[in-house]
Amino acid sequence: MDNNIAAVELAKAYRLLNHGPTVLVSARSQGIDNVMAAAWCCALDFAPPKLTVVLDKMTKTREFIEQSGMFVIQVPTVAQLQLTHRVGSQSLADDANKLLNCGVELFEMAGHDLPFVAGCSAWLACKLIPEPNNQLQYDLFIAEVIGAWADTQVFNHGHWHFDTAPADKRSLHYIAGGQFYAIGESFNAD
Repeated sequence: MDNNIAAVELAKAYRLLNHGPTVLVSARSQGIDNVMAAAWCCALDFAPPKLTVVLDKMTKTREFIEQSGMFVIQVPTVAQLQLTHRVGSQSLADDANKLLNCGVELFEMAGHDLPFVAGCSAWLACKLIPEPNNQLQYDLFIAEVIGAWADTQVFNHGHWHFDTAPADKRSLHYIAGGQFYAIGESFNAD
């Protein structure tokens, strides 16, 4: 595990998603791991911390989440642009070696039987809150965040520090058709 990864108190876990990044969603079922990209993920509540994410019915990651009830949301960086695009464009159903072919490196976090994607700037371990109607009708999944971590080069003391972090550590924001933006400069209101 990277020495720059530190726990984030759950009361501040929502801050890892508040800036609207594209995320990577990873899950494990029956010893098989998968990772996909998702553009629609947001914080939902503070205590306990919750989030929502939209997962298409056709994805293997969704299938794994429905089977296991657990998953990880992670915030990829500019350095992971190609990886993010690849895992969002390829399916495990079509390629049993998807993660290897996309260059995904996974690691374990103590106390969590989940696949975490190396190189991201933030990770949120999640426990599914089953809402069958929302999942079937809207592809909307709700989860409780049960663990949160961040790369201290980019997020520490409860805040993002993109202005002082290396440019390749900025978060990605998906538009459409393979086009992403990186988060920009910071402004403070009085």
